[in-house]
Amino acid sequence: MQIDLNGRAQTIFGPTLAVALAELGLTGPLATAVNGQFVAGSARATTALKDGDRVEALLPMQGG
Repeated sequence: MQIDLNGRAQTIFGPTLAVALAELGLTGPLATAVNGQFVAGSARATTALKDGDRVEALLPMQGG
């Protein structure tokens, strides 16, 4: 299926947000949203994706 990840088209095969993130190599601490709605880490495994969904995945940055 095709999703929009951080503004870029991506093809994924996994049915859930958690599987899709792993498929795309996005692991570790992330903030995620699907179609503008925040998705907690504990809900990613049960958050189904469908063709055309907009996914945002943000990694925390440190610095000073």
